[in-house]
Amino acid sequence: MPPRLRFLGAAGTVTGSRYLVENAGRRVLVDFGLFQGKKEIRLRNWEPLPFDATSIDAVVLTHAHVDHCAFLPALARAGFRGPIYGTRPTLDLLRLVLPDSAHLQEEQAEYANERGFSRHHPALPLYTADDAEAALALAQPMPYRQSFEIVPGFTVMCRDAGHILGSVNIEVSLGGEEATTVAFSGDVGRYGQPIIEDPEPIPAADWILCESTYGDRLHGAESGRDGLIAAIRAVIDRRGVMVIPAFAIGRTQTLLHEFRSLAAEGVIPEIPVYIDSPMAIEATRIFGRHPETYDQSSRTLLRNGHPPLDYPNLHVAAARDQSMAINRVSGPAVIISSSGMATGGRVLHHLRNRLPDERNMVLLVGYQAEGTRGRSLLDGARELKMHGRFVPVRAEVRSLGGFSAHADQSELLRWLGGFTKPPRALFLTHGEDEPRRVFAEIVRERFGWDVRIPAHGDEATLTL
Repeated sequence: MPPRLRFLGAAGTVTGSRYLVENAGRRVLVDFGLFQGKKEIRLRNWEPLPFDATSIDAVVLTHAHVDHCAFLPALARAGFRGPIYGTRPTLDLLRLVLPDSAHLQEEQAEYANERGFSRHHPALPLYTADDAEAALALAQPMPYRQSFEIVPGFTVMCRDAGHILGSVNIEVSLGGEEATTVAFSGDVGRYGQPIIEDPEPIPAADWILCESTYGDRLHGAESGRDGLIAAIRAVIDRRGVMVIPAFAIGRTQTLLHEFRSLAAEGVIPEIPVYIDSPMAIEATRIFGRHPETYDQSSRTLLRNGHPPLDYPNLHVAAARDQSMAINRVSGPAVIISSSGMATGGRVLHHLRNRLPDERNMVLLVGYQAEGTRGRSLLDGARELKMHGRFVPVRAEVRSLGGFSAHADQSELLRWLGGFTKPPRALFLTHGEDEPRRVFAEIVRERFGWDVRIPAHGDEATLTL
């Protein structure tokens, strides 16, 4: 039987990255993330697994963002006991992400039971802290740029994806009578972004899966730095507070790097910056433990005694009382808190407190999926529902595409241009339908490739 590929997530949506590859009687998952965003998408997390978890031989991770890894505890809960492979930085971040996600699941179930919000009695979490620990016990490191067999019939090689710390794209070579190779882009990062290396190309593959989050647009001529400078100056002028919903892993560290650089150059004053996210605080420490992944400029800074994330007027709020104390902070100041799309976490507390004041600003620095509060703000909502009540939006809302960790249309084309020969087919995943449709037409015109847009649950036979 020829190899098969099943699209179990991130098809028509930017979350829930899950791909099942079957070959020679073996089954390997590439990523296993949570669905987020609209309720109809989130409900997929509660559907029965479309396979027997004990039949999965291994999992390979592209990176440690929630939408790529945070359903692993549910897999372990269902009986999976094989290895979970990731780069060493990814596994360090995984030890942070999975327990945090489990805590959030348990907290949400407890809150629903207290308030009677759930139709289920009692409301249960998707998984527990014990499930997260069971998944972490299966984690094994994989090397960069070295081919190795994870199970018979599956050989993998990973290269830097330039998205977040430890992120990789993955080439899977499937042996046997119908030998073939499949390339998984993971999330393609930006070229020239600070701290981490640029995305590396994969020389060739018979089949390619490429993300398409920004397949229909460019990030704009204004750099993230220029937009950040303008936003900071506007907040300083009116003595307001800037709230930045930012992913704890990747985006927060990029912002810290920019604040440090701008202050060191004298472009902005050293205004107070508060990081209110225990995960972001620990993720920043993990970044500091992996200088081997830094780009040349960051390594040079480090050698010269200037750690790239060392902002002089930085305040961290690890405990809940420290978070609450930020309510008393007057402007000008900046609060960076997760989650990046304002779907939950401590940033809701700060939005509720700061949105009603027109002196303040919400700065959106990443993709905002449909159905999220961040998307509502981006679309001009005049009020936002949080913690059971509506909060008026009087603060200014700005968006900076230049700080996205996802490649835009031109950068996705640049990454695809690294392949030395046409694939049998290119599958566009991890994108909403319209960006996928637009990008598919551009790729067909530019490269002349067979481009396919799989739906959730579709299956492809990988024949030569």
